[in-house]
Amino acid sequence: MLLPVLAILFLATFVRSAFGFGEALVAVPLLAFVMPVELAAPLAVLVSITVAMVAIAQDWRHIHVRSAGWLVLSTLVGTPLGLLALHRMDARIVKAILAVVIMGFSGYALLGRRRAILPDDRRAWIFGFAAGVLGGAYGMNGPPLVMYGSLRGWSPQHFRATLQGYFLPASLVAFAGYGLTGLWTVTVNRYYLLALPVIVLAIFLGRAVNRRMNARMFVCYVHGGLVIVGTLLLFQSVAGARFG
Repeated sequence: MLLPVLAILFLATFVRSAFGFGEALVAVPLLAFVMPVELAAPLAVLVSITVAMVAIAQDWRHIHVRSAGWLVLSTLVGTPLGLLALHRMDARIVKAILAVVIMGFSGYALLGRRRAILPDDRRAWIFGFAAGVLGGAYGMNGPPLVMYGSLRGWSPQHFRATLQGYFLPASLVAFAGYGLTGLWTVTVNRYYLLALPVIVLAIFLGRAVNRRMNARMFVCYVHGGLVIVGTLLLFQSVAGARFG
């Protein structure tokens, strides 16, 4: 079972290091095929912490500190509501709405001649709050953060570094929760230590790819990834309605 785990963690870490987000969409679903989710989730978060720490050490000068701060604070407000929504709302409806919003935004960004821009951080709390709600409900903080970075017009380097400034405290809080609930185990540590050389290699390869991408190419890749995310969410919503 070790080799599939190493391959999955390498792929997830490379995606996160190159684009600044997306490893949760790769790591946990794929790891769940080869190990229990109770093991996969804390392992993925531990890897996320590692990626963020290395990326911040490498590129701390590129972090928009104020943006990251507002996003983190508003996420902490939105997370409890996401947890509440997880128990009170129909997940199929929420996923369908989220899918339409993500696909509409990214489709416009890819096809539109003029791109909307946010000139400052005054609306950062809206995107951080949305990230908290989605993270609390579905562990999917990324899409609102990606939308915000795109609207702010960040370069690939600033995009990657600032999202790591967000994900580090968010992941530390999540991992503390796993520790308090007994999911941080010796087995998690063992897999993490065995995978650490592969993780570090993927971090540096992803950074090298990030630094070679120009802004237009980066925007296309990011929004193309969001379209895929939205499509998967819509499929989950429809499949849940059909077989639920």
